[in-house]
Amino acid sequence: MPRSPRAKVLWFARLERRFHRWREKRARARGLRPAVTGFPGYGTEEWIRVLGRVLIAPPLKRTSTGEFASLRGWRSFAAVPVGMARVSVVIDGVTHEVSADRGGVIDARLPATLAPGWQTITMSVEGSQPAETRVFIVGSDVRFGVVSDIDDTVMVTALPRPLLAAWNSFVLDEHARQPVPGMAVMLERLTREHPGTPVIYLSTGAWNVAPTLTRFMRRHLFPAGSFLLTDWGPTHDRWFRSGRDHKEQNLRRLASEFPRVKWLLVGDDGQHDDAIYTQFAIDHPQNVAAVAIRRLLPAEAVLAGGRTVVDDHSASEVPWVTGSDGAALLDRLESTGVIASDA
Repeated sequence: MPRSPRAKVLWFARLERRFHRWREKRARARGLRPAVTGFPGYGTEEWIRVLGRVLIAPPLKRTSTGEFASLRGWRSFAAVPVGMARVSVVIDGVTHEVSADRGGVIDARLPATLAPGWQTITMSVEGSQPAETRVFIVGSDVRFGVVSDIDDTVMVTALPRPLLAAWNSFVLDEHARQPVPGMAVMLERLTREHPGTPVIYLSTGAWNVAPTLTRFMRRHLFPAGSFLLTDWGPTHDRWFRSGRDHKEQNLRRLASEFPRVKWLLVGDDGQHDDAIYTQFAIDHPQNVAAVAIRRLLPAEAVLAGGRTVVDDHSASEVPWVTGSDGAALLDRLESTGVIASDA
């Protein structure tokens, strides 16, 4: 009797886990040890969401200026994830023990009493040198936040087509990646006009590329924010994790965690952002300040496999704007009052 598709996926997921355990055993035999890579998290004055990953990775070469030398995308995927690792998280002198998942990803909500703004915590595994990471504490008086996609919204990637996705993710030097014109200025303007604004970069990209994204954002002057990425690979019932489910689940979580915050949702028309944001605005209108959809240029749309249909949302109570770059979106957001006009 032939196996069901679900049984085949479950078998492949188990095979992947065995492969990672074999890689981990070989790496440890060579004297390499796990370390924690922390990702920017977020929280309130009563709790924080800690994000990171436990990996065994070979050291990267640096130039005489201290920069990483010619970082190709494949390096982000060469590290060995350490599943189910026990991680010590120190918050304001208090130690908490958390567990990574099977892919080495740490995603834990912990109690904490911290002041609004960026705060530093540390994480360590197996007695390793503590690694510092930051969390953004949203003040109780904050009523505005930004959720932004990354691929083709702040970074030109043309991600959906498999061969181009592979080239961008594995081959391209990270310094060759280009920002979408005007998006850094738009996001910086929003955070300047709304002090204490949390910025959440919500993407279907893999956690492997989080360090690369952090350097990209810093290099192109995007406002610092928290990353909510995903772990590629098979699950117990599907070949690849659903990027759409990932975005929908995290948006619902943000609405639950910050019931009094209205979010500006920023995306593009190359994937499912319009449909995801439309449903979220219907379900949680009290949590949406406005939606800004970047329209891909014709050449970008071809590379990205086409555009999704974006209507004018004229019947929506939520302001809905579109534009080809950050400058166009900025102008339209000014007309809605989300950003104050310079005039």
